[in-house]
Amino acid sequence: MGEVMSLEDDELARLREARRAQIQEQLEAQADQQLQAESQQAAAEQEAQVLANAMRTILTPEARDRLARVELGRPDLAVTVKQHLYTLHQNSQIRIPVDDEMLKRILKGISENSRRETSIRRI
Repeated sequence: MGEVMSLEDDELARLREARRAQIQEQLEAQADQQLQAESQQAAAEQEAQVLANAMRTILTPEARDRLARVELGRPDLAVTVKQHLYTLHQNSQIRIPVDDEMLKRILKGISENSRRETSIRRI
């Protein structure tokens, strides 16, 4: 009888140790995922800060105001425009500062490219 209890105790100890190892692996995986998410968020915040600083140099105050209003309604379009302006500035393909009229033309061009044509046909 003592031998049976010893075998059960050994098996129970092995099961507990296996479960403990499984929980430890899960905790490590969660910690890795959280660390990756935090680093991605930090990179995104840093990119946004770089773009914001660049916009102060590239755009006139009126153009920055317009872009801020666009960002309230269509944040995806505003980010696209900022990245586009930043790239053009980096490649010296745009004259700075960009005024409000030039920003209007850029916004119109980019929004037309992303807009789908819809038509209604009568049957």
